[in-house]
Amino acid sequence: MSASAASRSAEREQMVEEIIELAKATGETGHSGFSPRVLDAMRAVPRHEFVPAEQQRQAYRNRPLPIGEGQTISQPYIVALMTELLELEPGAKVLEIGTGCGYQAAVLGELAAEVYTIEIIASLGAEAAETLKRLGYGNIETRIGDGYKGWPEAAPFDAIVVTAAPDHIPPALVEQLKPGGRLVIPVGTLWQELMIVRKQPDGTTLNERVVPVRFVPLTREN
Repeated sequence: MSASAASRSAEREQMVEEIIELAKATGETGHSGFSPRVLDAMRAVPRHEFVPAEQQRQAYRNRPLPIGEGQTISQPYIVALMTELLELEPGAKVLEIGTGCGYQAAVLGELAAEVYTIEIIASLGAEAAETLKRLGYGNIETRIGDGYKGWPEAAPFDAIVVTAAPDHIPPALVEQLKPGGRLVIPVGTLWQELMIVRKQPDGTTLNERVVPVRFVPLTREN
């Protein structure tokens, strides 16, 4: 391992330690902390590869960063929290709405068998696809489009995560979720609530509010 790679690895480990401590302080995962699988995924993904060059020195700080087009890469703790709340099994098929730079998709790709991710901003989606391919994430399929509509031809999904905030839960996403599956989504306008939507065997849902959050709005096609 080169000195530079070792330094970045150490930065990732420090980031993970901060995530662990924050989880203990807040209890937002619903139990004492994050699962080893989620923490290992956070250790594995090189976050600096997903941010603009001018942001790379700050890549492992526990805060959101701008990625262009008015969008951000989420705070690492929030990425870990949303991933934890999905409760992914190794064979899971996952849908992500809001690819952004591709970082959340890469974390999901470490944990799930298949990841489908949609980005409405073409320039961001194309760059994310290139980064994911360069880093060897062959189990992630990308698309440019309106995530509000989901990805019906790949449905149903074991889990769905939305990384931008609509003002309501999109019905298409609930429809494309398997019974027993989970949708993790921020819902609201200026400030939002991070929610877990659990789909029951009869198709109804149980909704749980987790924590107040702030995400960019979910962009729709005109």
